[in-house]
Amino acid sequence: MDNKKEILAAVSELLGQLFEREETDKQPTSEPVELLTIKECTEEIRGLNEYTVRQLVARNEIPFIRSGRGKRGKILVPKAALLKYFSAK
Repeated sequence: MDNKKEILAAVSELLGQLFEREETDKQPTSEPVELLTIKECTEEIRGLNEYTVRQLVARNEIPFIRSGRGKRGKILVPKAALLKYFSAK
């Protein structure tokens, strides 16, 4: 009977540690994500034109979010992802 209590105590302690780790991993980042329109992307990187940004989006080479409905929605690109893409090239 004492052995069962020891096992249960050890399991509950391990579960507690696991949940504590998950909670710290899920904490939101304090930095907000800066999203750029296609025109703002061209202003951020010298020599980049709107056609190139649209092609990168169409080929899913950079992440994007489309706000609005359908193909007419505004395309927004995370600034960090855009800079990372062009710094790797």
